[in-house]
Amino acid sequence: MPDESDEGADVDGSEEPQEGTRDDAIETDGEGYVHDRPDSGAGETEYPDPEPDDDVGGISTPPDDEEMPLADHIEEMILRLARILLVGAAATAIGLLGASQAIEFIWFNVFPGPVEEVPPPHVYHPLELWLSRIKVAALAGILLALPMFVYECYAFMRPGLYPNERKYYISAVPMSLVLAAFGMFVSYILVLPILFRYFTYYSDASANIAYGLGDTFDMIITLTGFLAIVFQIPLFIMLAIMMGVTTRRWLADKRLYFWAAFLGLSFMFTLDPTGMAPIIVAIIMIVLFEGTLFVLKWVGRE
Repeated sequence: MPDESDEGADVDGSEEPQEGTRDDAIETDGEGYVHDRPDSGAGETEYPDPEPDDDVGGISTPPDDEEMPLADHIEEMILRLARILLVGAAATAIGLLGASQAIEFIWFNVFPGPVEEVPPPHVYHPLELWLSRIKVAALAGILLALPMFVYECYAFMRPGLYPNERKYYISAVPMSLVLAAFGMFVSYILVLPILFRYFTYYSDASANIAYGLGDTFDMIITLTGFLAIVFQIPLFIMLAIMMGVTTRRWLADKRLYFWAAFLGLSFMFTLDPTGMAPIIVAIIMIVLFEGTLFVLKWVGRE
C-alpha cells in the first residue's frame, strides 16, 4: 500500500513546488526586472500585451522616433549640409566687403612692438592679395556656419532624441556661437602675438625677415578657425554628459588618451614647422578639457 506521504510527488520522485513559495510568487523577465506572477484563474500564466508607448524589455523609444528608408536619411543629410555651406558662403561674400580693412587691422595687431616696427607684408604673385581677402572673409563664414552646423545636427537627430535631450541640444546653438567667437578672440590677442614674437626672435639674429602676405594669413586664418572649433570642447563634453552618452568619471579615467589625441590634432591642423603653434594649441585644448571636468566635479556631476 503506497505511503500517503508520497502523494503529490512526480513520477521521477521530484516534489511539486508548494503553493505560496517564492518560485510561485515572482519571476524575472530576463532583463533584470521582477514581476508578480498574475493569476489567470485557469492554471496558466498570462501577461497583457504592452501598450505602444510602454517600455519593452526596459528600453523605451523617443516619442517622434520612426523608421525611415536609408535613402531618405541620406537625402536629408545632404540637404542640411547644403544649408550649412550656403550660410557659410553668404557670410564669406558679405565679409569680402571689408576684407581689405580687416587684413590691415589684423596685420598691425598680431605683430609685437609699435606700428612703425611691424614688418610690411610682401606679395609674391598677382592673386595673393585677393586670395588673402577671401581667406579673411572665410572667418566670418566659419563663425556663422558653426552654430548653423550645430543646429542642423540637432534637427537631423531630433526625432531620435528625448524631450530633455532636445532641450540640452537646442540651448547649445547660441552657446556654440559665443564659444567660437571667444576662441577667435583668444587666438587674436594671445596665441598669434606669442607666435609672431617667437618667430621674430627666432629669425631676427640670422636674416632680415620678410613676411609673405599669403603664407602669413594662411597660418593666421587656419589657427583662428581651428581655435573657434577647439573652444567647442566644453560644449561637446557637457552635451555628451547631459544626454547620457558618457560620464565625467569615464572622461577623467581616459584623460591621457584625450591628451594624446589633442596633441595629434594640433600637429595635424596647425601649420607651423617650428612646432610652437601645435604645442600652444594642444595646451589650450587640455586646459579646456580639464577645466570642464573640474567644473562638472565642482557642481557634483559625475
